[in-house]
Amino acid sequence: MERQYSLPAAPAVPAVSAASAGRRPAALLLALALAGVAGNVAAAPLVELVAGLAEPRQVEYELVRRDGSVPVVFENGLAAKLGQWEKVFRAVSQERSAFAYNRPGYGNSAAVASARDGEHIVEELRALLRSKGLNPPYILVGHSVGGLYMQLYARRHPDEVKALVLVDSTHPQQYLGAGAYEQWPTLVRTSFKLLSSSIEMSEFKAATATGGQVLALPAPAGVRVMVLSAARPLGERSAYADDANAKRKDIVRLYPGAQLQWVDSGPDIPLERPEAVLAAIRAVAAGR
Repeated sequence: MERQYSLPAAPAVPAVSAASAGRRPAALLLALALAGVAGNVAAAPLVELVAGLAEPRQVEYELVRRDGSVPVVFENGLAAKLGQWEKVFRAVSQERSAFAYNRPGYGNSAAVASARDGEHIVEELRALLRSKGLNPPYILVGHSVGGLYMQLYARRHPDEVKALVLVDSTHPQQYLGAGAYEQWPTLVRTSFKLLSSSIEMSEFKAATATGGQVLALPAPAGVRVMVLSAARPLGERSAYADDANAKRKDIVRLYPGAQLQWVDSGPDIPLERPEAVLAAIRAVAAGR
């Protein structure tokens, strides 16, 4: 087993972001969470200048190698950093290779000039995995908007994917209909805009285009899919919440043969119920 570290970065200064909405009113928390905003947990960051990319840049990541195992690759939600996977990563990495990272513009990962839609993000991730010597197939695990990116990865490159675990994933049509930004309550729209960084807003604005990229491709044949959805928001009642919950239920329809598991949690399942994510990873790894 090899645990790979590079130059440790200085501790980040805590920032006020949409991810810190834990003590805000329930309606605001729900809307921000459904918009793909996830909480953060402090983690010791690993930082390295990665040369083998289209745009060589500094990348913050954590990598554990275990020979003979299928690597588990984690993709963060909007506004979240790799620390959101801390408990899950720690457990998974005891059993198999694991990789978590911050997308460009998050944490200590340098920003890039390319568009922040799913196609660019997926290809950047593929190049990063190759540069670190992690070869497919992978078990892809994505939370919130990270789940949307992993859906696209699995559809664009099904031959590189053993299994897909979607953790309260953004639906490809999340921000259409009653979920459209224009339909959000004024307070929620204003707060989201004020609390979101420029990179978060760029990804959010591209999310509908990313969803179109997902739906333009067939569901990946031969890829095991497990969908974990948050059960607690099902009790919310509003046009926005009803639409979001309908889309939670609909994701499994997009993947014939997929399993849907309702988790007694809010949208931040990796933080609130890491054992559910770990169990899902173990299940798909075992072919169950």
